[in-house]
Amino acid sequence: MDKPSLNIVRAADIAAHSQEFAHPWNPASQMIGMQVSRSVGLKRAAVNFIRVPAGRESYVYHSHQHEEEWIYVLSGRAVALIDDEEYEVGPGDFIGFPTPSVAHLLRNPGPDELVYLIGGENLPYDVADFPKLGKRMIRTGKDVEVVETGDNA
Repeated sequence: MDKPSLNIVRAADIAAHSQEFAHPWNPASQMIGMQVSRSVGLKRAAVNFIRVPAGRESYVYHSHQHEEEWIYVLSGRAVALIDDEEYEVGPGDFIGFPTPSVAHLLRNPGPDELVYLIGGENLPYDVADFPKLGKRMIRTGKDVEVVETGDNA
């Protein structure tokens, strides 16, 4: 019998502790998931297990200036909007955003649920741009400031 380990997050725990969330600036955003890296005490790397229902989007179209980000599709299909171009992605596809990154978003056209891992860096600071909204978020530690850029594209 396996003894419990603080270094392992079991699939049953992910299913039991996943929460639904959405980005407040995107009415099509709907994700169900868990920050698995935090569950095992990781502080410098972020890994999240995410499910997106059919017809919904992941987050809000954004880019990062300092934190690299990646996505690995486990199941389902998605349209990846990357730098205003659309790409179909599916199981086994890997997407990476070195910094400064280009804007990106995942959209699930259905009919199946989209399931993926997303991860990146947990730096003490970052700047994220939201080009379609004309906003910039500046994060320093726990302090977050949002400024209008006027660059709505």
